[in-house]
Amino acid sequence: MTDDSLNKSQKFVRIFEIIQRRGGVSAHELMERFALDARTLRRYVADLKDLGLPLRDDGVGTDRVLSLDPSYARSGVQLTLAEVLSLHFGRTLFTFLDGTSFAADLEGAIERLQPAIARSTSDLTRDLDRKFMAVPEHAKDYRSDPDKLDEIVSALLYSNPADAEYRPVRGGFGKVYRLEPLTLATYRQGLYLFARDTQEDKVKSFAVERFERFARLRREKFDYPVAYDPHALVSDSFGITSGPPELVVARFTAAVALFLRERQWHPTQHLEPMTDGGVRLRMRVNVGPELREWLLGFGAQVRVESPASLVDQVREAHHAAAALYMEPMMSDEQEY
Repeated sequence: MTDDSLNKSQKFVRIFEIIQRRGGVSAHELMERFALDARTLRRYVADLKDLGLPLRDDGVGTDRVLSLDPSYARSGVQLTLAEVLSLHFGRTLFTFLDGTSFAADLEGAIERLQPAIARSTSDLTRDLDRKFMAVPEHAKDYRSDPDKLDEIVSALLYSNPADAEYRPVRGGFGKVYRLEPLTLATYRQGLYLFARDTQEDKVKSFAVERFERFARLRREKFDYPVAYDPHALVSDSFGITSGPPELVVARFTAAVALFLRERQWHPTQHLEPMTDGGVRLRMRVNVGPELREWLLGFGAQVRVESPASLVDQVREAHHAAAALYMEPMMSDEQEY
């Protein structure tokens, strides 16, 4: 793993975290990990010493080991086996952030906690990567623009407004916004920003990867709204899209009835058993794209009964899909 893409401040923090490991770290490892030459590493070491840290520098050249005096290490903190498992499993849920400062900071935090693992349980934690895992989903990739994530996180922390240009999902020209960032949320292995559009005075959700430009205004601040509750934004949603709820009724066949019963699809759901072994699902949710995609995924195993607008949307989508299979398939050569 290399952290050569981090800026100077980020490297300084990461180096400080790593030298707290039990046994310290070699100069060679730091130089390789952060793409540093010997002179630059010496400057980082000098800066750490200037902070009054009890830094030990044992050995010669790149083989020397940098560490903090044991007197500086935290004391009285011991992680239980359950806490170690929770940290590890929590990390596996955020693999879609690999390559970003989020992942690097989380790895650093877990690394710093290594000395707090009780010796009686340390042997049991050696093969956690194989004993516990999260199966990868269709994740979004944020490695190409880590600076944008840093800008968004900083704007959230410091309550800075931002000038942003956002590309709509169907393409076309981007729209310019003045935003007040309120919440960064994860959904389906992706990041979404809830922010107030100052022009419309309305809180909207934005897919982070669709920001063509996001520039926080460092010298400006806004008052974070006291009554704002991000959970209320999605309480009526079937996903990330918010809007007024409607009563949705759909009848599922016996083939998928058990699958329906095994999960809670929405807090308002009610499942009614049918005489043919199927189930009728009722819930009050916003009729958005996530709900339509979910229903379409069941194919012929579900029939939407209401609202009428959703019935029409699902029917039209199935008709359009069926029409594709009625047409003769063309080869690649015929298409050109």
